[in-house]
Amino acid sequence: MTTKTSRLLAIALSSTLLMGAFIPAEAGQASFVIDAQSSKVLEASNQDELNYPASLTKMMTLYLAFEALHEGRLSWDQKLTMSENAESKEPFKLAIGAGRQVTLREAVESIVVLSANDSAVAIAEHLNGSEQAFARTMTDKAQQLGMKDTVFKNPSGLPDPEQVTTARDMATLGVSLMRDFPEEFKLFSMRGFKFRGMKFRGHNNLMYRYDGVDGIKTGYTDASGYNVVTSALKDGRRVVGVVMGEKTASLRDDKMASLLDSTLSSSTATASTTPASQSGVIMTDTQPTK
Repeated sequence: MTTKTSRLLAIALSSTLLMGAFIPAEAGQASFVIDAQSSKVLEASNQDELNYPASLTKMMTLYLAFEALHEGRLSWDQKLTMSENAESKEPFKLAIGAGRQVTLREAVESIVVLSANDSAVAIAEHLNGSEQAFARTMTDKAQQLGMKDTVFKNPSGLPDPEQVTTARDMATLGVSLMRDFPEEFKLFSMRGFKFRGMKFRGHNNLMYRYDGVDGIKTGYTDASGYNVVTSALKDGRRVVGVVMGEKTASLRDDKMASLLDSTLSSSTATASTTPASQSGVIMTDTQPTK
């Protein structure tokens, strides 16, 4: 057991004394691939073991933002104010300063491309008043969607010992986003965006190296390991795959590519591995939480 895992379990045990018993997760390797149309399970390994979602959490934050859009509680031009709490969420953020505003569209695009923690918190606070209240809504929605083993504690995926999920549940969320918000789901294919004169490039390298991949989200913290949920389309067949708990970003991406090869076709993979640098800020996949 690593020192970091020991610390994590110590925190979990301390929390148990204060908040009641729960089962702590561990960064174990897991994978799951499902046919998005038929719901047929195509590959599964440790798919129901508890893991930490890291920034895969933001998929649910965006699900609830898209739901609010469709219900008229938000608009794309809606102004969201960055609170001091939102501004404090390191390391990935827009960092415009507490009290300043972004539009919902800017917040959503920054979450999709940069995994911006401050934008996720701004959405949560606007819709529910606090991260804690929004997290309860996130968990309720997860249960409604059939994500029976998922508990959310914040909108960003920053470490919390009680924020847990499974590979199966993350696939369910990916399919739900695609099914319930097909137009908004297209945003997950964004490879970069412009924000107030600056160009930013995303860090979902599978979209560059594997033909047919069109999203959706990566995630990493020390506790979770390297996670990804991926949507891919080949010859009219769409799959949603999940890989969790890998040791490096490259191992995670290689694992997903292998899963896509086996569930789609070997001809799908391209020869390239890492995309060439583009103009703008280059984001790497080595820091939490993304």
